[in-house]
Amino acid sequence: MSRLSESLSRNAVTVTAELNPPKGTDLGGLFSAAESLKPHIAAFNLTDSAASRMTMAPIAVAHLLRDRGIESTLQIAGRDRNRLAIQADMLAAHALGVENLVCMTGDPPSGGDHPDAKAVFDLGAEDILRAASSLEAGKDLAGNALKDPPRFYRGAVTNVAVPDLGKEVARIETKIASGAQFFQTNAVYEPAAFERFMARCESFRVPVLAGIILLKSARQARYMTERIPGVVVPGHLIDELERASDPAETSVRMASDIVREVAPMCHGVHIMAIGWERYIPDVLEAAGL
Repeated sequence: MSRLSESLSRNAVTVTAELNPPKGTDLGGLFSAAESLKPHIAAFNLTDSAASRMTMAPIAVAHLLRDRGIESTLQIAGRDRNRLAIQADMLAAHALGVENLVCMTGDPPSGGDHPDAKAVFDLGAEDILRAASSLEAGKDLAGNALKDPPRFYRGAVTNVAVPDLGKEVARIETKIASGAQFFQTNAVYEPAAFERFMARCESFRVPVLAGIILLKSARQARYMTERIPGVVVPGHLIDELERASDPAETSVRMASDIVREVAPMCHGVHIMAIGWERYIPDVLEAAGL
């Protein structure tokens, strides 16, 4: 049992965090952030070329962190690989000691730093979950038998700020049927909306981690609201950031207020600091965690 699955099974307030592999081979900063946050974090979610911006493959980073006694959650996206490569990567992840997966469709390459890259999207999030479940059952997606099947703790992502909550809840149900054992949400900025979301998901009895993105500036907040589907930063938070004399202090206070409100509603939080990992302990302390 992974540290993440054990923590979520105990109904403890679980904290995970996101780390982005580098664009290059220098892992010093990532290792330093992971080591400093290790006492606070159950597992680090390693992104797979987030926002379609090419970075080091997370499977290598996950293995290197494991050598340092640090647990990871590996993103598996359908954007760049077909079903052969996805299943091969899952088997490789198991061989390298990776236990946690988060399965997602992925962002289109057109919005990244290689806009002419050809998208694959052979498998969507539900299909990738089914592939992981099939491998665990001892067969690949073509029905061929495996020698010594892998074992994973399978996660998926979901959106809170969506126009049609019923449609999103139905997709959560489909992902659970496909093999999802826990969920991470996108950024949460309105606790009341998150409470309504959790009320709709209560019958599923699957752990949910509320996503928390630290806001660095009003400009970033506007960009995310305008350009990232499912992320809506309320106007009063943007105005507060606009007036802030110390953006970092304001960001920590905002994030800790949200964490304090939403943590009792779910199983924990997934913090996406995007370069501000040094402030995560401050957020947790201010939130009473």
